[in-house]
Formats: sequence, C-alpha cells, structure tokens
Amino acid sequence: MKNRLPSLSSYSAGWSANLRIAVVAVVVAALLALAGVVAVVTDSGEDHQAPATTAPAPTSSPSATEPSSGSGSVPKPPQISEPVAYAKAAAQMLWSYDTRDTSRDQQLAGMHTWMTTETKYADWTSVSGQVPDPVLWSRMADQDQHATAHVTEGHYPSAFKQALADDPSAITEAYIYVVTVNGRQEIAWKKGGGGAEERALTLAVQCRPNQDCALAAVAPNVTQ
Repeated sequence: MKNRLPSLSSYSAGWSANLRIAVVAVVVAALLALAGVVAVVTDSGEDHQAPATTAPAPTSSPSATEPSSGSGSVPKPPQISEPVAYAKAAAQMLWSYDTRDTSRDQQLAGMHTWMTTETKYADWTSVSGQVPDPVLWSRMADQDQHATAHVTEGHYPSAFKQALADDPSAITEAYIYVVTVNGRQEIAWKKGGGGAEERALTLAVQCRPNQDCALAAVAPNVTQ
C-alpha cells in the first residue's frame, strides 16, 4: 500500500487542508503515522483553471433536470444518497454549459448549489476553477458556445476501495468518497461548428448517512 502514496497525494494536492485530511484519513489512516499525514495535508495547494473548451456547466441529467433559480441552465443538485451516482451527475453538470442563456455568474451560482454546506470540507476553488475566466467566457458567448455531456461510467479508484476494505470505519468522520467518472463532452457553436472529446474527472463527494450527497471538490488529477 505504501507504494501508492504518491498517486494519492497527487490527486488531493490541490484541495483544502481539511478536505485532504478527510480523504487521506480514509485512504491511508490504517497505514500512516500521524507525522506522515501532517506532511501530506500541508502540501501547498494550487488553483486549477480549465481551458475554454472544457468549461463546465450543466445539461440535464436523469436526476437533475430543472434549472436553479438565478443560475441559468445549470440544473439543481439531484437528491441522491449514493456516492457514485451523485458523482456521475456532478460530472455531467460540470461538463455541460450553455453560454446562450447562462452568464458566467449564473454558471458559478448554479454550481455552488451542488457544494457541501460543511465549509471545512468544501473546496470551492477547485470547482469554480473549472469555469473559464470572464474574458474567455465572453468570447465563448459571442460564438453561442454550448456543450452537452454523456457519462459512460463512474467508479471508486482502486486505492480508495482497498483502503475502505482495510479500515471501513475510517470514513465515518467526514463521509468523503473519491469517485472517478468517465464520459464524453460534445461542444457546438455558431455556423455549425462543433467537436467532441472523451472526458475523465475525479471528484470528492460527501454522502452522510440518511442525507443527500453533495460535491466537496474536483481533484487536480484523474485517478483510476
């Protein structure tokens, strides 16, 4: 298990300290000494800005089809209590957008409704960083750029599954789950322009017992 530590720390490196503590506790609590945990969670964070062609926003997902008030076409977060299902819906939301009827501020407002309300575990910077800066968003809007997404599958990374098997009780403090989602994004713009690409994303979602899940963070790296 120790030889997996570099990959685990890499996909949590950009998250807030509290969120990294929660995730690292789940994944490696049974094997790391306290000093090792402190070393991991004190790594410097990074902001992550996605390019214009990967700008996130929503399309309808099976569980979230109604736009939030004041958030343009961004769907409301679904009432889902299963981590993988919620992560798949969140990824679809992040990979979809429509600059024709949604401003950048509306996009961010809609995305924020998907976040956990437990602020010590919420890494909003990693989520909002998926949206292009105002200048790029404006250029995209000039071209009526919009995107839809199709999610093909979601799963727990192997190291995360192994850690839960080794110590099932480790998750019971924050109930943060790490989920990798794969899918396809299709982008279109004026005069019939368009394109498509395969997408993958690793998310941290919080799913406390008897509560709907919520988004905690977007990982800087994809972990399979």
